[in-house]
Amino acid sequence: ITIITLSIIMGTIMTMSSSNWLMAWTGLELNMLAILPIISKPKTTRASEATIKYFLTQAIASAMMLLSSTTNAWQTGSWDILELKNKFSTTIMTLSLMMKMGAAPIHFWLPEVLQGTTLQTALLITTWQKLAPISLMYMISNNIQPALLMSAGILSMIVGGLGGINQTQLRKTMAYSSINNLGWTIMIMALSPNLAVMNIFIYMIMTTPIFLMMTSTSTKTLQNLTTTWTTSTATTLSIALLMLSTSGLPPFTGFMPKMLALNELITQKLTTLATLAIMTSLVSLLFYLRITYLTMVLTSPMTT
Repeated sequence: ITIITLSIIMGTIMTMSSSNWLMAWTGLELNMLAILPIISKPKTTRASEATIKYFLTQAIASAMMLLSSTTNAWQTGSWDILELKNKFSTTIMTLSLMMKMGAAPIHFWLPEVLQGTTLQTALLITTWQKLAPISLMYMISNNIQPALLMSAGILSMIVGGLGGINQTQLRKTMAYSSINNLGWTIMIMALSPNLAVMNIFIYMIMTTPIFLMMTSTSTKTLQNLTTTWTTSTATTLSIALLMLSTSGLPPFTGFMPKMLALNELITQKLTTLATLAIMTSLVSLLFYLRITYLTMVLTSPMTT
């Protein structure tokens, strides 16, 4: 376990600190190979299926990354991350990084993989595993076409919002929540990369305690959530408030990056995009409010 943990940490740090595409790719591969035994740890068919799905999507993304960097090196003669000047290479690289993160339209693996693993592994995939791709996207953000990032961002927000509405499994709900928040990050990456990094970090800070509290109360479905009030009131209340914060409802922390992102969009005269973002945010708010309602209103002693 120590070797696996070290490999995961080393892989991410290696990718984040490298200036060369080959080293970044090596770091991502090390990270991916180290997390596979963690996903497959529960000896169930579901866990095995999740491991294979995760491996295949990450392997395809890695192949696309190699194709992109090789094509770029062939044309520019440089393996430097900041020298990604070729338009084709940039587009392929962006798509491969989005695939690694689980952003729409290449998001299909994320809910399925999270559902097949334990809550701790789900936490690892939705937070730590996003650091390396996000840092690479941040480094090449000046070279990516804004239209590509904004389209993918809005699509992720729509998919994340609509996908989460019909879910009863909390891990799948959290997967769609992750896709939705990634949408905001990718969309604003085109205009203000620093704001995008702040947005993803705030999301990670809010998601981590949600998963940890779910683990401590063994909560996996909405049904479980309605019965935890009696045994651990403070935990249930915290989950509900953190859910509202993740949704971006004022006056919670999650509202700040969304407000700054909308402010940036309006400053750049992208009012239509800002309106679209607000509308998709309302859709995602629906499933967050449903969880909060089930947790706080239905189960509190005052209503019984």
